[in-house]
Amino acid sequence: MAWLVLIVSGMLEAVWATALGASRGFRRKGPTAVFVVAMVASMVGLAYAMTSLPTGTAYAVWVGIGAVLTVVLAVVRRQERLTLARTLLLVVLIGSVVGLKAVS
Repeated sequence: MAWLVLIVSGMLEAVWATALGASRGFRRKGPTAVFVVAMVASMVGLAYAMTSLPTGTAYAVWVGIGAVLTVVLAVVRRQERLTLARTLLLVVLIGSVVGLKAVS
């Protein structure tokens, strides 16, 4: 259960990071509200996962999921380009997250 909560929390990290960028310095109310709700939910989920997973592993997986999905969202929204180098680095990051799960 902790792993599932951690994965969802990592996904919410990508939501709040994207909303933070869209909030334009907290000047836009809708994205700011999404940011606050997603950030709180993401942190609560991370805290829950850390009750049964090692802190370093949980945090690294949470950040990795959030980082990869934030880039994917930016590419889908055509805010960033996906180059070969970025793709390879994201694959390495995903492999690292999977590896951390495997050795836990």
